[in-house]
Amino acid sequence: MPHEARIRTWFSRRRVSHDEVDELMQEAYCRLAMLERVDHIDCGHAYFFSICRNLLARRLKRQQIAPFEAISEIESYRDTAAPSPEEEVASRMAFDRLRELILGLPERCRRIVELRKIEGWSQKEIADHLGITQKAVEKQVWVGVRAIRKGWARWDDDADLPLESAARRKAGS
Repeated sequence: MPHEARIRTWFSRRRVSHDEVDELMQEAYCRLAMLERVDHIDCGHAYFFSICRNLLARRLKRQQIAPFEAISEIESYRDTAAPSPEEEVASRMAFDRLRELILGLPERCRRIVELRKIEGWSQKEIADHLGITQKAVEKQVWVGVRAIRKGWARWDDDADLPLESAARRKAGS
């Protein structure tokens, strides 16, 4: 129910009549009510939206005259609130790259960067915890972040090179 207005707006942008929108919404709610369990649903609004989108696509396909563009647009539409599989993979790869760069830092620097940037500790908390000055914490964070940025830039440069050049460059470093 909280996402009904958003879905109704989406239907109206596709020039679906108000009566048809009501029918589609009712049918979508009926389909949800007929489910024996809902524990398999990770994202409720996306699940409900996909039911509505599929119902509209079926309705257009059953019509005698349905514009091909309307059907292809509906089938290719995806809710922008959820990342695509490609975006999820890219995020995981970037996280793995960042994790590798952090693990490559010297032990003390790595620990301070993790506490500050990942765990969100203040410089004062880190200094008290490790028994060092806040200035030392600030310096280690600066050194660590600078090394991570350089490593990230190096990776981006390697990605722009042909495979053989990147392999030679890595072998040389």
